[in-house]
Amino acid sequence: MAHAIAALFGLVIVVVVLDDVFESIVLPRRVTRRWRLVGILLRSLWAPWRMLARRQHRADQREGLLSYFGPLAVILLLAIWAAGLVIGFAILLWAAGSPLQPSAGIAQFGSDLYVSGTTFFTLGLGDVVPKTNLARLLLVVEVAIGFGVLALVISYLPILYQAFSQREIAITLLDARAGSPPTAVEFLRRHANPDLREDLSQFLQTWEQWSAQVLESHLSYPVLAYFRSQHDNQSWLAALTMVLDVCALLIVGVEGTPTGKAKLTFAMARHTVVDLCQTLWTPPLSPADRLPRQRFDELCTALTEKGIHLSNGPEVEANLKQLRDLYEPYVNALADRLLLELPLWLAQEEITDNWRSTAWEPRSGQPLF
Repeated sequence: MAHAIAALFGLVIVVVVLDDVFESIVLPRRVTRRWRLVGILLRSLWAPWRMLARRQHRADQREGLLSYFGPLAVILLLAIWAAGLVIGFAILLWAAGSPLQPSAGIAQFGSDLYVSGTTFFTLGLGDVVPKTNLARLLLVVEVAIGFGVLALVISYLPILYQAFSQREIAITLLDARAGSPPTAVEFLRRHANPDLREDLSQFLQTWEQWSAQVLESHLSYPVLAYFRSQHDNQSWLAALTMVLDVCALLIVGVEGTPTGKAKLTFAMARHTVVDLCQTLWTPPLSPADRLPRQRFDELCTALTEKGIHLSNGPEVEANLKQLRDLYEPYVNALADRLLLELPLWLAQEEITDNWRSTAWEPRSGQPLF
């Protein structure tokens, strides 16, 4: 009876691990089931890691600590997959009566675990050999699974880091367009130049596609949401929120701007933040007002100084508030979950772009805008 229960337990371990590998690497769609290895791993590790990061008083130390979480979670996940399969097949061998012939001594669970590990990693040492057909079958199946899983893992890491790199390229390009950290007012101010106004439509189309790419990659590989950007004052969530802010301003009415394109980009970006909240099991969280009346008046003044005028009428602020309510609870929830800073609508002090800063001169170069 004990051997039958052990066989069932070992089989469950193998099936659960293989199912998680399939869903994490092979299956090209979102998995909404809450109880899966990758989700349990991220949730159980992120809570203490997040708590430890909050104890760091310096922002650079906090960001440095948080930047380690994503890559370490990937390594740990791969280790859990490998350990789960090795232990699962070792239990199956034990349930079959440990039918092994070691080079010396009596075959016990330690020998089962040892031969399972050498088989999974295809070492083929030959010092412990199977004695029955069932044991031979189990080891053949394990070595086939080991080859397959290792091949998938080898392809998984390049895909993961390629998706991360594609995400970060657009964020880096945003530095000169909207500052670091980016703000909607700074973006519009810099694009008040007639030469760049024609580029606004292309920008919106590019970020519509970027939002779709982030949605696809982060739904398939949720661990990417925990990967931090190269600079502490940049993040994928800040960039996405800034784009939503810009689109909201364009939709309510900025004269001479592509409102239609802004609506399409807004829809795609909002879709991204909503689905990512669902994937990370983070319910929307009502934020403090990011744009109170006084700040809205300052925003209008800052835009007017650059020749950018919002549509007249008291309904403009109300319409903007309606659009903000569609996405701000979701970006606020993601920011709280991932310990990321949301951008301001209007910078409270002069922005120093990353391209103007060096390790030798904190403020090098002359402003272009």
